[in-house]
Amino acid sequence: MSRAAPTPSRSAFAGFLSLLGELLITVGLVLGLFVAYSLWWTNVLADRDASVRGDAVRRQWDRTAPSPEAAAKPGELDTQGGIGFLHVPAMKNGEVLVKRGTDSEVLNDGVAGYYTEPVKSALPWDPAGNFALAAHRDGHGAKFHNIDKLENGDAVVFETRDTWYVYKVFAELNQTSKYNVNAISPVPGGSGRTAPGRYITLTTCTPVYTSKYRYIVWGELVRTEKVDAQRSLPAELR
Repeated sequence: MSRAAPTPSRSAFAGFLSLLGELLITVGLVLGLFVAYSLWWTNVLADRDASVRGDAVRRQWDRTAPSPEAAAKPGELDTQGGIGFLHVPAMKNGEVLVKRGTDSEVLNDGVAGYYTEPVKSALPWDPAGNFALAAHRDGHGAKFHNIDKLENGDAVVFETRDTWYVYKVFAELNQTSKYNVNAISPVPGGSGRTAPGRYITLTTCTPVYTSKYRYIVWGELVRTEKVDAQRSLPAELR
């Protein structure tokens, strides 16, 4: 006795479920590829671009030895490609090129940027102020991905053509509004400091893979060290 053929309605429903399953698999693959692109491939591209830009800055430093006039005006150390390199051993992120600005066009190149708005950042060689920086925590180089590893007393070192600026972490704020501009003020609000000084502030998005809040780390300049002819690393980076 032959088996009865499936009714048209059951056959159509089975076809619909099969099509839906294929669509879900396809969507899953597309989403997986997008995540891989966002969290891995953008890091590859950004790190490659940042390395090229960093090498260009160092070549420029080699070609243009500091003059007495430049030494008297350290702000002249600024270059079109970047003003120097950030070194944070606790973050294990290598050297990070620092450029002007904090919009995505700058930060997506795998660098850190110093604020020009809504509060204008001081620069390390200024006699007082807050050298306020931002970088991505995921994707596009993720230079501040491990910002939560920083602890009080950790070194944050900024390198220019002729000077090492050595800061020590003294406070952090693991979550605050992205509109909290006081955190990057000349005397950083919320840091516990109330008097002018020479500060550094690192900012990035938090939680990881979101941009809802900001994670803040503050440091204070403890010393400077002139760069020697061999460009020897300061003790904090050895």
